[in-house]
Amino acid sequence: MKDTEIKRLLSAHFVSVMSIILTTIVPPFFLENFSVLGTHLIWLCICSICVTTVNIILYIILKPNPSSKRISFAHKVTKFLKCCVVFFISCILFHGIIVLYGAPLIESVLETFLFAVLLSTFTTLHCLCMLGPNIQAWIRVFSKNGAMSIWDNSLQITTMCSIVGAWFGAFPIPLDWDRPWQIWPISCSLGATFGYVAGLIIAPLWIYWNRKQLTYKSR
Repeated sequence: MKDTEIKRLLSAHFVSVMSIILTTIVPPFFLENFSVLGTHLIWLCICSICVTTVNIILYIILKPNPSSKRISFAHKVTKFLKCCVVFFISCILFHGIIVLYGAPLIESVLETFLFAVLLSTFTTLHCLCMLGPNIQAWIRVFSKNGAMSIWDNSLQITTMCSIVGAWFGAFPIPLDWDRPWQIWPISCSLGATFGYVAGLIIAPLWIYWNRKQLTYKSR
């Protein structure tokens, strides 16, 4: 495993972490009374858009999974449209799963859906950028010993950390602490965000630590 590839991964993750930090620092200069807790829905939109933009730009620049085949413009457009459809389906599925886990069915629909969009941005979008709308590749990456590169390992870690973070974020909601961050879905979305950031930090460190043990099958 080349150290240069690990450095590329580390730089990409650093940019991603900084983009999330900037979503809390920059908006107050342009939006009056902005705060992550006070105007949480606006922050959810800003964070989702910012992470989406950064992920797409990083994918275009770094090209973690380059293809040797020449791809026509029509194929690229078709692939992009498929990715949009998969992302939208992911938002709907996450929304349904969140409701099944106890979120309000009728009340706070917008809050729940924006939280689902955030989760999809941290998980599905990352998969789409790395693997495209190829469900077989997704199954391969998230199966045992299915990683074929450090980018696949990174995808596994960040996705799991985001979901686990959102799950842990739900624990404080029923407690009678009467804190502003206990309002739905603030603690869950913050948990998912902290989990995503933790995954971005942990992934390159784990890969570097285990670089001698990691072996990948050829594609």
